[in-house]
Amino acid sequence: MDCSHVFDFKVSRLIVVFTLFLAFFFVTPVLYAQEDTLKTTTAAHAEPEAEKKFNLGKFALHHVADSHSWHVFGDYTIGLPVILYTPTGLATFNASDFHGDDEAKVVVERAGQRFVSVHDKIYYASETANEHGAYAEHDAAGKVKNARPLDFSITKNVCTLLLSVVLLLAVFLKVANGYKIRSGKSPKGLQSWFEPIIMFVRDDIAKPNLGHKYERFMPYLLTVFFFIWFNNMLGLIPFLPGGANLTGNISITVVLATITFLLVNFNGNKYYWKHIFTPDVPWWLYIVLVPVEIIGIFTKPIALAIRLFANITAGHILVLALIGLIFVFNSVFVSFVSVPFALFIYGIELLVAFIQAFIFTILSALFIGMAIEEHH
Repeated sequence: MDCSHVFDFKVSRLIVVFTLFLAFFFVTPVLYAQEDTLKTTTAAHAEPEAEKKFNLGKFALHHVADSHSWHVFGDYTIGLPVILYTPTGLATFNASDFHGDDEAKVVVERAGQRFVSVHDKIYYASETANEHGAYAEHDAAGKVKNARPLDFSITKNVCTLLLSVVLLLAVFLKVANGYKIRSGKSPKGLQSWFEPIIMFVRDDIAKPNLGHKYERFMPYLLTVFFFIWFNNMLGLIPFLPGGANLTGNISITVVLATITFLLVNFNGNKYYWKHIFTPDVPWWLYIVLVPVEIIGIFTKPIALAIRLFANITAGHILVLALIGLIFVFNSVFVSFVSVPFALFIYGIELLVAFIQAFIFTILSALFIGMAIEEHH
């Protein structure tokens, strides 16, 4: 057999095994966590039957949302620091102080203020408990009416953001050091793993879209590509140090898109602005085209932010929904269908993690290239 075919076969088999390995650890914590939820719900005989049913929507949204705690494995979680700014000063404590089956019934007092957690959001606690024993009031639509303090907490997404920065620095300082030590020699070790990807960003993203000015924007393009890719991969690991849906958080994607927006417009040349404010069309069309071009300045970064946010979040929700079908139908036989589908989607998400980083980077390069393009 040809050596290349043997190598391809081994790589394919390794990818399959790695996917199944990650998927196993993804499914197991969900099953353990949901088992306790079902036990608690079953024990509450006094509640209406409708409230005992497994809520798939809440289950999926809870796992993709930010949190004041970090899931380790099974029932084990780590409480993260809570930092609140109130009129009486800073209030700091650990999120694990909110304990119990219903956090809305647990009050934490700090800096002369009383706080309660509802759906992992912190509010000022009511003076007295309601008829259900909770220190939070809801309106007719089920929304909490209590006021919220300014929250500067170190949440799960913040921890993942800091972790990804440390990881990026560790990896690329090592790669950069390898180039210094082995100048003019073939890459080795970690350098040999990342050099093809760096060359890919340079030759297939930067050069075709930016031309001879590509070197000026390479630091940003490399940073945003690897930042998105690393965090997409961390989000697919369901236990510590992963599990956070960082790139599926609209705040993160908006910041990344805003940086691209600033680079585009601060580097735009006279031809770029001329095309927007004085396009080469009859003057009487300006009343239509100029507003459209101005709107286009803002729709490009908005599309960047929403595309990344929606694709990453949708992938997480789809996998969680397939696993949740087991509890919706309350039948182990459903797992013979839902688990294989979840494994399949989970494997695709490994590819999507790279593709979404590529799409965000190439569109950023395209928008910058359109702004700096010279017309002769």
